[in-house]
Amino acid sequence: MKVLPFKISKPQQDAFVFQIDKEPSFYDKLHQHEEIQISLIIKGEGTLIVGDSVNSYKKGDIFVIGSNIPHVFKSDLKVTKTSHMLTLFFTERSFGVDFFNLEELNEIKPFFKRSKHGFRITSKKNILTELFFNLETASKLSQLIILLQLLKIFAKTNYKSLSSFVYNKKYSDNEGNRMRNVFEYTMNNFTQEITLNSISKVANMTKNAFCKYFKKRTNKTYFQFLTELRIEHACKLLIKRKETPIASIAEQCGYNNISNFNRQFQIYKQQSPTAFKNSFHSNNQQIAYKNC
Repeated sequence: MKVLPFKISKPQQDAFVFQIDKEPSFYDKLHQHEEIQISLIIKGEGTLIVGDSVNSYKKGDIFVIGSNIPHVFKSDLKVTKTSHMLTLFFTERSFGVDFFNLEELNEIKPFFKRSKHGFRITSKKNILTELFFNLETASKLSQLIILLQLLKIFAKTNYKSLSSFVYNKKYSDNEGNRMRNVFEYTMNNFTQEITLNSISKVANMTKNAFCKYFKKRTNKTYFQFLTELRIEHACKLLIKRKETPIASIAEQCGYNNISNFNRQFQIYKQQSPTAFKNSFHSNNQQIAYKNC
């Protein structure tokens, strides 16, 4: 299945698509598609942008990305040489206009409401993972049955919404390419200085026009998005590099001023970088102790 910027294609006769991605990295261009996407990360980690949110992903994560929500998986190639993901694509009309309105399927309706913002599963991951693995050898009919089982669990399981803002619009190819270029440039260069002048040139717009353009489509300013991307990256480094000084991590995330880094981290995570790091490692030690 070839994925194009902001579009996705599938065989016309198929009601849904089961896709196995096993590559050095996932498709890393910002895109959207009508199909709802349900994905299990088997291997790999990196950054996931969904709508107006910046998130991280890792092995074992399960995500639902709603119809037409712009998103991109940016694999961290320094962590692993292979990224592996299992995904189902389908729409609310895949099995007929009124299929999901049947009374027998009322209990899965909360799934579609949750999917509008995209969400990450936070419970029942073991049984969901097992169902995903069963998809690989299942017949088309069995895959359909598994899909309905997944939706039933997704409608009741604990979850965390990904995007707070839903922009219900299909981007044109030109507009999609512009946003894709902006996101791609930002994700490749956020560890360095990015000025309004430089990012406006990437978008091929004046500075004032770009600011309005980005805010209208993401419900946040460009520099709010850039800060979130940097802080999310800082969190990963704080977890993985326990002995690395905070000042060094700040610099690796694009901050030359440690005070500014601490201030921004406090705003977005409601705690200092030091408190975040200590809390994570302390919790891990407690878990390890209980398992001994």
